[in-house]
Amino acid sequence: MDKEQLKNTLIDESKILKDYIISTRRHFHMYPETKFEEEQTAQFIEEELHKIGYQTIRVAKTGVIALLDGTHEGKTIGLRADTDALNVEEENEVSYKSTIPGKMHACGHDAHCAMLLGAAKLLYKYKDQLPGKVKLIFQPAEEGGGGAKKIVDEGHIEDIDEIFGIHVWRELPSGTIGTRVGPFLASADEFQITIKGKGGHAASPEQTIDPTSVMADLYNAIQKIRTREIDPLDKAVITVPVIKGSDAHNIIPSEVKMEGTFRTFSIEVREFIIKRITEVVEGYCQAWRCEGKVDFEIDGIFYPPTINHEESVLTLTEILKPLDNVVEAGLTMGGEDFAFYLNKTKGAFISLGIYNEEKGIIHPHHHPKFNVDEEVLWKGTAIYTLLGFYNLFV
Repeated sequence: MDKEQLKNTLIDESKILKDYIISTRRHFHMYPETKFEEEQTAQFIEEELHKIGYQTIRVAKTGVIALLDGTHEGKTIGLRADTDALNVEEENEVSYKSTIPGKMHACGHDAHCAMLLGAAKLLYKYKDQLPGKVKLIFQPAEEGGGGAKKIVDEGHIEDIDEIFGIHVWRELPSGTIGTRVGPFLASADEFQITIKGKGGHAASPEQTIDPTSVMADLYNAIQKIRTREIDPLDKAVITVPVIKGSDAHNIIPSEVKMEGTFRTFSIEVREFIIKRITEVVEGYCQAWRCEGKVDFEIDGIFYPPTINHEESVLTLTEILKPLDNVVEAGLTMGGEDFAFYLNKTKGAFISLGIYNEEKGIIHPHHHPKFNVDEEVLWKGTAIYTLLGFYNLFV
């Protein structure tokens, strides 16, 4: 069949796979596993790929890669789905609710895995018409573990000429495909501040060196870095959602901790924030006779900005036209370790809208009631499949 016939066939067969994609997504959803613990998830993915006919290898501890050789010369295309869940207690009352207390697929990675497994079926079925190679990457530990970096460090994308990833997107109407040229997602850093003073009775603060009062000042001072020291036209955010102090109302602790994150699209702004947080902590601690320590990159990594390659975006926009016109997605301060792939090779990150007010699918990522509109997941399979045939359709 010619190129256009093949495109239409792949789209039609993606629709036919809808029930498989939904049931597979629900399986992953019921058995969520967090970063580098995705053993059952990896085993299920391997079993599904072996049924199709793929050989697989384990990577980055709990990741899975399968390689499909085409019958003609061409580029090696990477397709990535992340596999990990979050430490969130699910509040959805659905038949496929998480069976693991305190863990939930609250970011849609269950959908990503199901969509890519669907694409694996179609790519294998039509491999005789496939030029080049397709590498299917089921990546662990996107949520803070930097699984993508481990895959890069292990050398698994050295042979990839272009790579694509999809994320279900609450910010877009259900079924809408979005991406953008250049910066898409921000860098993501974690920091932890520890202040040590001298504890004691809350009724006698003069006998202590109260680290909680220093922490309160630091919270406000750190926000001033963004509002008073960074150009308002430079996109950046600093958020400090964790403060840990005393366990009792009448005890001044000897130590308190603060944990937060900051995001930016500029490496220079990132380095400035690191410098100023360190200086602010040192200054306040010196003024109030405390010991202060700041730790960055708690897991030994930071996520750089996710920056799509222009040629990849323009090409995928044309390839996906039979599915829908690709809209320009908005910038987001969320972080994505897909950035590590894009720092090594060409490619693009793509969003698939799942917001559906009529179905009550309105909650943001990482919310205990986050859900996806399963009726559009076939479209994710179609996107992965069409991009797997990138060499043919370019």
